[in-house]
Amino acid sequence: MTSNTEHTLGFLVHTVGRLLRKRLEQMAIDTHLSAAQWRLLFWVAKEEGTTQARIAEFLEIEPISVSRMLDRMEQGGWVERRADLNDRRVRAIFLTELGREAFVYVKSFVGEVTEEAFAGISKADQKIIMQGLERVIENLNSNITSSQDIEDGTEAKTLESAPQ
Repeated sequence: MTSNTEHTLGFLVHTVGRLLRKRLEQMAIDTHLSAAQWRLLFWVAKEEGTTQARIAEFLEIEPISVSRMLDRMEQGGWVERRADLNDRRVRAIFLTELGREAFVYVKSFVGEVTEEAFAGISKADQKIIMQGLERVIENLNSNITSSQDIEDGTEAKTLESAPQ
């Protein structure tokens, strides 16, 4: 018999995410990119010109770790850093042609892994699962304070004004 802990939303979502990453890592092993590196590729493909700070927030790792990862990926020819047009202190991150090719290659596995994950689940139930997860994301996002709010003091004001 399984415990209640194994059926909580957080546990199930974490387990699904971990297994999806493991399966994608297996399929993309010949790219010689780590899971964190191809997650970075996906984020940069989605947000061309993003900053290291935004990547760190997305990957949930320290900015110095992102800097080191970008150093390696830039040396490998996957990404390039360019001066931001609005702030020369900031470096915008872009995929190179090699990075775009790797993104397309790894992205091709996503559909296959999704099919594996949904094996035995009807299309109607798949749609319900996806809509439910999207709603959970919306619900949680509406209650999360961004790192920008923390930096400009918005969060502190909110906490200070909360009833005791």
